[in-house]
Formats: sequence, structure tokens, C-alpha cells
Amino acid sequence: MLAPLLFVWPLSIAFTHYFANNVANFPYDQALREHVTAISRQVKLVNGKPVLALPASARALLRADETDNVYFHVVSREGKLLAGDRELPMPDLDVDPDALSGDIYFRDIEMKGQDVRIAYSYVADGQMPRDRWILVEVGETMEKRTQLANKIVASVILPQFIIIPLAVMLVWFGLSRGLRPLTRLRKTIETRDPADLSPIATRRVPEELEPLVEAFNEMLERMKRNVEAQQRFVADAAHQMRTPLTGLKTQAQFAIRESDPESLRHALRQIAVGVDRAGRLVNQLLVLARAEGGEAAQQGHEPLDLTALIREVVEDWVMVALEKRIDLGFEAEQPAMVSGNPVLLREMAKNLIDNALRYTPSGGHVTCRILSARLVTTFEVEDDGVGITEAQSEMVFERFYRVDDASTEGSGLGLAIVREIAIQHDAIAMLRPNPAGRGAVARVVFPTWHPPPAPLPMPDDFSELYRQSPPIGT
Repeated sequence: MLAPLLFVWPLSIAFTHYFANNVANFPYDQALREHVTAISRQVKLVNGKPVLALPASARALLRADETDNVYFHVVSREGKLLAGDRELPMPDLDVDPDALSGDIYFRDIEMKGQDVRIAYSYVADGQMPRDRWILVEVGETMEKRTQLANKIVASVILPQFIIIPLAVMLVWFGLSRGLRPLTRLRKTIETRDPADLSPIATRRVPEELEPLVEAFNEMLERMKRNVEAQQRFVADAAHQMRTPLTGLKTQAQFAIRESDPESLRHALRQIAVGVDRAGRLVNQLLVLARAEGGEAAQQGHEPLDLTALIREVVEDWVMVALEKRIDLGFEAEQPAMVSGNPVLLREMAKNLIDNALRYTPSGGHVTCRILSARLVTTFEVEDDGVGITEAQSEMVFERFYRVDDASTEGSGLGLAIVREIAIQHDAIAMLRPNPAGRGAVARVVFPTWHPPPAPLPMPDDFSELYRQSPPIGT
């Protein structure tokens, strides 16, 4: 703020000097007016000829100024000096066409190296032509004016030498006090541990900075969730990959020691099965990490037909169901529009269908259906497999929880992935015992997507719109 003050101060001095000169000119111009008026009254026109009767006392009064030199003269239109000082330069004797006799005008000249202020007037009667008007001029040097202007400038500028430093001190004090909370906030952030993602307290934060701190806290919260998701992913991956890798190592060591071809082929088949399990586990862990990291929100959602998407996923699983001799069906009455990420929604449907086929015995039934309503759209996967209890209906969405670890293969991540993807789509995922009998029903409830209303068309003729509008007051 010092730079604007240092820039404005010279401007203030310049403006003060300009207005001080105007103020100083006014009283002395008024005195010149009176002198010109007094001399003009002494000029008489006798038969059209000027006669000046200026007493000695009046001349002495004009010379009484102790500071400035005062000059006057009375000049005819032909340039003849009727009275006054010869050293006062003769003006341009062409009468201004807009000038009026009796009015007083001003001009500035330079005389003997000094600035001179001159007041002049024309003396004439009503019948006298312009070329015979008499010019009366009174000039005065400008020393008194300069002194008065300097006094005015000094009276204004000198207090500024006190006021401006005082203002600078007050501004410095105010800014230091005002920026102290910001400095404290900066030090708080600088001294913070890199692993500390807790929110910053807003108790001593200025009101203007509260939105910034709240936005920063929201960013820390998102970072905390991402870090926790990464930590869970690393921990889960380390825990779950240990078992299949140990099994692969054991099978590989067994195959190295085998000499019987049939036993060697069996060991290699076990290694291939273990590799498939490890690959599926890795894929599920990656999908879970992507869903927990909010990738759906980052990529953005788009309106899509859930009926068409689920139908395509079901078609991909028909051959798997046939190999297990399970009747896989699909039911939907109409298109169902939702807003979502098609990649994650396919992964969700694939995990629900895989979970149903995995826990349904041979000869069973798995039915996928879409139920569309005005507000919500429901995706269901119904099976008649081993089923679950009410107590298990919430536990199955936990990671690595399995209803029956001994009889089925799997990592226990499928339903955890479904829940995370549902959260990313503002949907609700649930798994309940089948009310129709044996088995379970997995259900994901989405908010139905509706297109935004189209704007009303504006008529080309606004007069027609005016005629159709209701009258004022109705």
C-alpha cells in the first residue's frame, strides 16, 4: 500500500498548487476590476472625443502597492496613449467582436521578465462605433498572488508530512494485526506432518478465510479416503496373495521332484488353476481399489439403458451357466434409464451373476430382472442356491467374508465390489433371503434418470406473446 501512497502524494501536491493559484487569483482579480472600473468612470466622451480627468490622489493610490508593480494606461483606437504608463506594452487594438463595452476581461503577459496580470475594459457610448472605443487597462505583477498560493499549498502540504507517515504506521499496524491469523495458518500448514490428514481447526481463522480452510479440509478428507483405500488395497493384496502364491510355490516344488509324467501333468494343472485364481483375485482387487478411489466420479456418469447393459452381461454368462447346468434367465419389460459408468456397472452385474452361479448347485435357477419405476430402477439377481440368513445379509458385503468357504471357490470380494460401485452411483445394494423359498435375492436400487425439461419455445412475434399473457392483476 506504500506504492499507491507514494504515487498519489505528488498528484495531490500538483492539484493543490493548481487550486491554490485559482484561489489566490480571485481577490486580486477583484481589486483589478475595481481599479479598471474606477479609471473607466474618469473617461468622459465630449463630442465623441475622450477626455480623462484622473486626479493625482487616484494615481497615488495605484502606486501604493509595496509588493507588486501596478501599471495602467488609457489608449484610443488609433493607438494614441491618452494617459498612463508608456512601458506597459500596447495590446492588439482589434476589438474582440464578442466584447461588450463596460465588461471587464483578463489576460496574462510577460513584462521585463515578470508575469503580469492585466484587467481591461472598453469605454464607449451607445452611438459610438467599435473602431472608436477607448481601451482602459490596469496591470499588476503577480508576486502577492504567488506568495498567497505558496501559503495555501504549505498549509495543505505540511500537515500531510505528519498525516501520511501516521497513516502508513496505522496501515502497517492494521495489516500486521489483520494478517496475523493468516501467518498463523501458514505456519500451521508448514509445520504439519506430511502424514497428518486431519482437518484444520477453523476456530481462530478469519471469517474471510473460512471458505478456503473448509475447501482445504474437504480436499484433505478426499486425500484421506484415497490413502486409506490404497492402504486397504495393499494390506488386502498382501494378505490374499500370500495363500495362492504359497500354493503355487508348493506345486512348483512338487512338480520339480516328480518324474512320473502323469503326476507332473497333474501338478502343472494345479499350477494353472492356482494362476487363474491369483489372476481373478488380482483383477477383483484392482476393481475394488478403482471403485473405492472414486473413479466413477472422476470419469463422469452418462445416461444409459440399464436393461440393455444387463442383457449383454447375461449373454456373456450363458455359456458358464450351461457348463454348470444352471438355468440363467433375464426378465425386463421396458428400457430403464439410469445415470452411471458403464464399465463399473458391467463389473457390478458380473460379480452379482458370478456370485449367484457360484452358490447355486447344478440344476438350479438364476434369474436376472429389471424393475423400472418413475423414481427408482431395481436390478435383481434371484437364485435358489444355498441362501443366507438375516444375520449374514450385512456381513456378506464385508471383504473376504464367505458364506461357505469349504464348498465354493472365491475370494470374498465380489459383493464388496458391488457395494462400492453402488455407493459411487448413489444406489443401495442389499442381499436378502429369497422370500419365494430357497436361495437369496441380490438387489441394487438406482435412482431413475429423467431428461431435463426442454425450454419453452419463444415466439418470433413478441406481440403474440403479449396478447397471450394474462392481464395485470389477475
